[in-house]
Amino acid sequence: MTVIIKNASVLNKEGVLERKQIVLQNGIISAVTDEYEAEGEAAEIIDAEGKLLIPGLIDMHVHLREPGFEHKETVETGGRSAAKGGFTTIACMPNTRPVTDSPEVVLLVKEKAREAGLVKVLPYAAITKNELGRELTDFAALKEAGAIGFTDDGVGVQSAQMMKDAMKIAASLDMPVIAHCEDNSLVVGGCVAEGTFATANGLIGIPNESEAIHVGRDILLAEATGVHYHVCHVSTEQSVRLIRQAKEIGIKVTAEVCPHHLLLAEEDIPGMDANWKMNPPLRSRRDVEACIEGLLDGTLDIIVTDHAPHSEEEKAKGMELAPFGIVGFETAFPLLYTAFVATGKWDLSLLVNRMTAAPARVFRLNSGVLDIGSPADLTLIDLEQEREVDPSTFASKGRNTPFAGWKLKGWPVMTWVDGKAIWTERI
Repeated sequence: MTVIIKNASVLNKEGVLERKQIVLQNGIISAVTDEYEAEGEAAEIIDAEGKLLIPGLIDMHVHLREPGFEHKETVETGGRSAAKGGFTTIACMPNTRPVTDSPEVVLLVKEKAREAGLVKVLPYAAITKNELGRELTDFAALKEAGAIGFTDDGVGVQSAQMMKDAMKIAASLDMPVIAHCEDNSLVVGGCVAEGTFATANGLIGIPNESEAIHVGRDILLAEATGVHYHVCHVSTEQSVRLIRQAKEIGIKVTAEVCPHHLLLAEEDIPGMDANWKMNPPLRSRRDVEACIEGLLDGTLDIIVTDHAPHSEEEKAKGMELAPFGIVGFETAFPLLYTAFVATGKWDLSLLVNRMTAAPARVFRLNSGVLDIGSPADLTLIDLEQEREVDPSTFASKGRNTPFAGWKLKGWPVMTWVDGKAIWTERI
């Protein structure tokens, strides 16, 4: 059936909002016009009532927990949470149990996504077997099975030689290496950033250089091997500086940043609440400003959530013993719209670009644009609707967020994948 979305506010190439009618047929966008008549064909007509219609959001760093940790999340519950947050394509990390280090597990994740019938799920595969940093996985077989890149996210690859070997193989396969940057020798026992909160609460702090040392090392290895090197969840001023310098001399490096590292500093942590514990940890206000500047000038290419659900029992263990991570799908766009666009600090087009077209460009995806012939992956957003973040309403199994109670605008109200409405709120 043809779907006609009328009276939608769409960003044009200049970043100006225009009122358009969007026609979806056979899973693609078939028309973007000022006027459209169905001409007798069977059509579903949706009145957007002036709400913002954008390409479906793309999240290239998420944790769906399946297989192995289904009490935290599944491919289905994570996909539903992503759809509610306006995401249509997500890339899931391999730190599952078993680790996604074999073609069989890659295929399992893809089959679970197909069965769920929600968002498009792109699996990463591990760089090393069981993410132990001792033996490389079979990159060629993993690519053949459908992996879109290689990462040991959750742990840094500690051996420079192991990382260089991985980059050489990935470059020969024209595949990216995605790095969780963390020198383990500098983080033993740490649960928050090295700073005033750690000192005040007698906690072991994680220093900035634990991240930046790996970023610098891997940039040199990327230069030597020619691989596409992508830095996960950048959180420090030093990392931003190193990535900026690498780009200036033409090294093939891209990078991502999370909403919480753009919005929160370690001084904002209200107490020993593990819902404020994530890895990388919240850093200083100086680091937050450096990440914002890096996103604005293109040093940091894309925004990701690092959606990392945990059970309430696990997070109740406290700041020192609870696992790292917060959920992010359902709050990402409203958080950033409210803090940066509604306040006039960013253009709407910049936020939309960093969550749609930019990740599609970085990872060479056939999505991220609202053009004729493109996949009908779309998100409708009510920029005026304001409500509080209420974790009890999350579609995710995870409730672990530091943003509970925040009043936000810019909530997604409808999401389409390949022209099919996979989530809708009464509008």
